[in-house]
Amino acid sequence: MAHENFNDLAAFAIVAKECSFTRAAAKIGVSQSALSQTIKALEERLGLHLLTRTTRSVSPTEAGERLLRTVAPRFEEIETEIASLSELRDKPAGTVRITAGEHPAVSILQPALKRFLLDYPDINVEIIVDYGLIDIVSEGYDAGVRMGEQIAKDMIAVKIGPQMRMAVVASPAYFASRPIPRLPQDLASHSCINMRLPTYGGLFPWELEQDGREVNVRGEGQLVFNSLALRLNSALDGLGVAYLPEDQVLSHIADGRLVRVLEDWCPCFPGYHLYYPSRRHSSPALTLLADVLRYRGA
Repeated sequence: MAHENFNDLAAFAIVAKECSFTRAAAKIGVSQSALSQTIKALEERLGLHLLTRTTRSVSPTEAGERLLRTVAPRFEEIETEIASLSELRDKPAGTVRITAGEHPAVSILQPALKRFLLDYPDINVEIIVDYGLIDIVSEGYDAGVRMGEQIAKDMIAVKIGPQMRMAVVASPAYFASRPIPRLPQDLASHSCINMRLPTYGGLFPWELEQDGREVNVRGEGQLVFNSLALRLNSALDGLGVAYLPEDQVLSHIADGRLVRVLEDWCPCFPGYHLYYPSRRHSSPALTLLADVLRYRGA
């Protein structure tokens, strides 16, 4: 196949994986119309329909699926090898794409980048906040951040934070007219500020435990968010009880803006890990960043 056709194949692979001309065009950096013409020209040259288009989605045909299985791994190998060439440079370079939840992005990744980017000016870091347990390989990420117990066995995992603990909190104004909950079941009579995650499909359960007894609370309330900042601010505003990472509320508890309850029902659990595929050669940029992020505490 002629060399000039590789760009067409690369564009097709991205559209097929994204199942969307809009997302693929944004990822490549071209207009949707230009990308559509590129795919149309490829289909005409091959004499095959590669994609089925509807008003709502795009999906590969049987021929498209076969072509995708053939070309996508090759392009991934090429991208990996090109990234590895930065080892030959005097200074490490390249882009590291990471997917992470809001809490580790704010509490761990962002603070580390200040010193890392100053030391390595030729390295770019892209962090996408996403609560879903996505496939980082198929989505084109170099690495992801998850809790230790959520990482697949075929991944390399680097511990980047200490053990974690959650906290159940509300403002003094909220509790001024409501009883303090002493047991998890007492939350049923309170307005809970909830979180919805795509992985769970419903509201995120408040995982409480004491002396080996586990209780998952799904309280009712007027507010549901998928943002840590919005849940914290709503608790500070007196709009309900929230279940938040301990490190995000300790300063507010200390200055009296929040009141902590059910503390003895909030045990520690494994913290965050950076993970990436073991079967692929990691870029020098990712290796350097992983070393900077590595948690060296107890």
